[in-house]
Amino acid sequence: MATTAPFSRFEWLIAWRYLRAKRAEGGVSVMTWISLVGITLAVFALIATLAVRSGFRAEFVDTILGANAHVTLYSAPYQTEAGTTSRAITDYAAMAERVAAVPGVTRAAPLVRGQVMASSTGQTTGVEVFGIAAEDLATIPRIADPVEAEGDLSRFGADGVAGIAVGSGVARELGVGVGDVIRLISPDGARTPFGTSPRVSNYEIVYIFTAGRYDIDRTRVYMPFEEAQVYFNSEGAATELEVMTENPEDVDALTLPLLAAAGDRAIMWTWKDASGSFLRALDIEDNVMFVILSVLVLIASMNIVSGLIMLVKNKGRDIGILRTIGLTEGSILRVFFICGSLTGVIGTVLGVILGCIFALFIDPIFSAVNYMSGGNAWDPSIRGIYALPAKLQWGDVLSAVVLSLGLSFVVTIFPARRAARMNPVEALRYE
Repeated sequence: MATTAPFSRFEWLIAWRYLRAKRAEGGVSVMTWISLVGITLAVFALIATLAVRSGFRAEFVDTILGANAHVTLYSAPYQTEAGTTSRAITDYAAMAERVAAVPGVTRAAPLVRGQVMASSTGQTTGVEVFGIAAEDLATIPRIADPVEAEGDLSRFGADGVAGIAVGSGVARELGVGVGDVIRLISPDGARTPFGTSPRVSNYEIVYIFTAGRYDIDRTRVYMPFEEAQVYFNSEGAATELEVMTENPEDVDALTLPLLAAAGDRAIMWTWKDASGSFLRALDIEDNVMFVILSVLVLIASMNIVSGLIMLVKNKGRDIGILRTIGLTEGSILRVFFICGSLTGVIGTVLGVILGCIFALFIDPIFSAVNYMSGGNAWDPSIRGIYALPAKLQWGDVLSAVVLSLGLSFVVTIFPARRAARMNPVEALRYE
């Protein structure tokens, strides 16, 4: 008996005819459509979820790295000559120079940091003040080049201007704008013979930034370094050292070199230490979501099995005839394998297209959803960022395609084998 090459043209023609079966021929086309829609929606949901997951993590990490130190160096507590305990860094200039010389470090800047009350126009809120030099502030990406900005950053630290930079959330909370004056109140103020009195100082707002992260915009205020030293009673000292690196993801590799350069009393705190638990929670959530959506794709693929089983049952007479005229079991298996896998391929392609469109146009889609929900679809005070991000990565798309096609091909084999092993005599007995 002559053999034919696998997946010959006649096998594709038979499979295509079966896929177009009318209701009078068993209504198999309805099951085919159900399988097609199910796989399309499952792949779309998988790609959309993976894109949002990647975008949320990338946006979250970018806002951390764009407005915060990659590494923060503190001093361990020590006894001063006056007998008090202090954590101030008095040799901050030399320490910053040594740390900046470590390979992989792009900048090391001294900071004076403290928490105070801000007041203006009858409104009061708590803020965190960062005392930093103007040239160092200009190198912070999310501050020097924020999502939105008002004012002139060049006026920060200018001679004769007691100017500060505030987050947009702080400005909104206090009801102020560029050029307005706010009052900063610190309980640890001037030391007098009668004790420590609160320090109250007025500062002009010269710059308002929107870093893109709610908790930063809502609490952060930048003050010139020398002014912060006076305001927080830290003349000649800094409270910490802010370090930026070339590769923040590999910051752990710089632990030993940075500690060696900083000195014996140095204590190191990285951005991963501050946000590590949240990032680990994101990773766990990512894995769980991928597993759940993989089950969704599997369920959609199982519709192919239902359709093929019905198709095999309705085409028993045709199978018997095909086997009688010389088709092998392999040909019959490939015919029904093509029927099932073609549904999976088309559904996967449509799902990929829909998923990619969703990821690329998520901003107008999210705006429409937010509008229809009355603006309550996304609360930045809870989620930390202002919008739902999506980042389309080809690795995520490839994993969705491989998963969908793999499941579609695997589940198709079993009903196709059942059709191939059907006895032609039994199939034609009552015909």
